[in-house]
Amino acid sequence: MKLHLPWVPLVFSVVAFGMAMPSMAQSNDGKVVLHVTPKQAYVWVDGRAISEASKHHSLTLAAGDHKIVLANYGYAAETRDVTIVAGKTQALDVTLQPVSGTVSGPFGAMTIEGADRDAVLLNGKTPDYFVGHGDEFDNDWIWKQELVVPPGTYQVTVQSGDKDAWSGSVDVAANKRVVIDIPKGVRKTVDWPRGSKLTSIPRFTVGTASATVAVAKPTAQLSSTVAQVNCGDSSQLKWTTTDAPGVQISNIGSVAANGDQSVQPKQNTTYELTATGPGGTVTSSTAVSVNNAIQANLQLAPPEIHYRKIGDKVVQNDGSALSWSASNASNVAIDQFGNVDANGNRPLQITPKQTTPGNIDETITYTLTATNGCGGSETRTAALHITGTIENPELALSRSVYFPTNRPRNLKSDAALLPSEQDALKTLADSFKAYLTAVPDAHLVLGGHADKRGPANYNQSLSERRAELAKKFLVEQGIPEANLETKAYGKTDNLTVDQVKQLLEQNPNLSAEERQKALAKIQTVVLANNRRVDITLSKTGQESARMYPFNSPDYAALVNRGKPLEAKVVENAGEKEKIKN
Repeated sequence: MKLHLPWVPLVFSVVAFGMAMPSMAQSNDGKVVLHVTPKQAYVWVDGRAISEASKHHSLTLAAGDHKIVLANYGYAAETRDVTIVAGKTQALDVTLQPVSGTVSGPFGAMTIEGADRDAVLLNGKTPDYFVGHGDEFDNDWIWKQELVVPPGTYQVTVQSGDKDAWSGSVDVAANKRVVIDIPKGVRKTVDWPRGSKLTSIPRFTVGTASATVAVAKPTAQLSSTVAQVNCGDSSQLKWTTTDAPGVQISNIGSVAANGDQSVQPKQNTTYELTATGPGGTVTSSTAVSVNNAIQANLQLAPPEIHYRKIGDKVVQNDGSALSWSASNASNVAIDQFGNVDANGNRPLQITPKQTTPGNIDETITYTLTATNGCGGSETRTAALHITGTIENPELALSRSVYFPTNRPRNLKSDAALLPSEQDALKTLADSFKAYLTAVPDAHLVLGGHADKRGPANYNQSLSERRAELAKKFLVEQGIPEANLETKAYGKTDNLTVDQVKQLLEQNPNLSAEERQKALAKIQTVVLANNRRVDITLSKTGQESARMYPFNSPDYAALVNRGKPLEAKVVENAGEKEKIKN
């Protein structure tokens, strides 16, 4: 019930009952006269624990709006909103309604000493958890003043005004009585034989100098209408509780003492109801399972393709197609494509990862992942096998180019390139021009060498001229200069006697007799083998064969077995050395 009286915006105050007030304060206050049944009911004003209604039936309050709560264990609490008018008195008549039924054992008990008329609350700090005041529980003599509770652990709070006079945890065993000294706390635990004789007692009993409050243990029951649902479907939760002002359901939060609610779980869920009251805490649970299965499929047609590339030209590249489906899925993704529709297909034109020449044997794995909002997940894979080859165009890179002793003196090809060597370079030029049509960025590296005779700086220059002369000749044959590189090694990378002997053994153009003649003059042959230009295809590392042209018509001039060409004096590091041609 709310009393509608003119409201005056004044600061709230609860005036000490019976205290004479200054005339100004009195002019800003009003009164509420309480008539409450039962008279032992306790009064809270704006969250402050005051006292029994019978002890302070007249409340002096500051003008304005106030909330008054009246509670007595064993009765349903009542809340009244009142508006106080300065200088006015109003009556508030409240009859609390009793809670039916009695409380059954087993039982334990609490005796609370030193709490006077302070409010005693169990397991909470609002009037819903009020069980009585200190004067109702302060002895266990002839006139019983006792708080009877189910065995268990309790969070006991003694409130005075808006402060806690004491708060602490108290363990109560069956047929035991715990004595609590406020504000010191638990003083002792003693036997309580009377508890074993009690079977069922009222929640609230008062007599002459006696009072018994029997606190009931909460009850709770939670159920679901459908125990198994498909993803996205609902089930209905229903619950009932008693003696529990605090009711919560996991995954939902605080709820009314009794009720029902639709739930749409996304995964298998156990809902647990927790009911807390002055008499303890009880739980009840129900499970709802969710069917979150996803059916998925991923296929390739065909699962194997063939690829062939010659130079920069792809001559074969078979295609494939990827198709998929997924049901009961809210999100579908394929790793190479990202999110996709639940059903679809996509043509595939694949380029292998391999870029270097050789056989291709690669596998691309496509992975489909389907999920839904209920935690369902399904994965499917399909493997595409790629076979084939990457080939370089054929390049007739036959043998290295060889020079007479101390040639060239300059870059005139007709002065140092003997006919047999010119023919070798012409054959190379024709083949390389055809090769460049397939591999336009290919390069030939021309590496010049000189034999061991002579100073290092002279031989370095000589090997440079040999490489440059070969390059000049190839350019004259139509090879772009940009596709040719030169390097000069001087005499730093000479072939050894053993290496030359091995080359002789591997030369298919020599008969056994010719091989023996060459071995007989091995020192001369070693020198001849080191006066050369090696040719390397940079893109593949293919090298010219170090195969000396023993059977060429100009062999004698090339190997310089006859009359020396001439003698030359070369100055090196301030000294003169004679170099034999």
